[in-house]
Amino acid sequence: MMELTVLSAAFVMNAAIPTNYTCSGRDISPPLSWSAPPAGTQSIAILCDDPDAPVGDWVHWVIFNLPANTNSLPEAVPAKSQLPNGATQGMNDFGRGGYGGPCPPSGKPHRYFFKVFALDTKLSLTSKASKKELLRAIEGHVVAKGELVGTFKR
Repeated sequence: MMELTVLSAAFVMNAAIPTNYTCSGRDISPPLSWSAPPAGTQSIAILCDDPDAPVGDWVHWVIFNLPANTNSLPEAVPAKSQLPNGATQGMNDFGRGGYGGPCPPSGKPHRYFFKVFALDTKLSLTSKASKKELLRAIEGHVVAKGELVGTFKR
């Protein structure tokens, strides 16, 4: 499987996520970019989660059906279920659609995984889709993937 290089203009791999992109700041999504997906890619999906949350994995962002030629997202993607480019944002564990920034309890830093998947299909999911539903839907359809990990502590 091909690997995508995932980057952000806001932070580098394993570095602290700036406050603007967390619940302690503006709680907006960070800018992301990734390398070109392979030929045959039909759509892009992105998942952001925190495996260090006290309740187990905590989902911060589910977004899918980004056009195949998309290789970046700007800062502050609107928290709308449908985006102008045709993408759909699913449900995060804060109980709303769109991005919900890092908001860990005080203490040790948590890790936030921004995972980008290139898919050989478009997904038939709604804006109520969860991480679990996304992962089930992309099974067998991932042609490339990559991730960027950031940290945050309060």
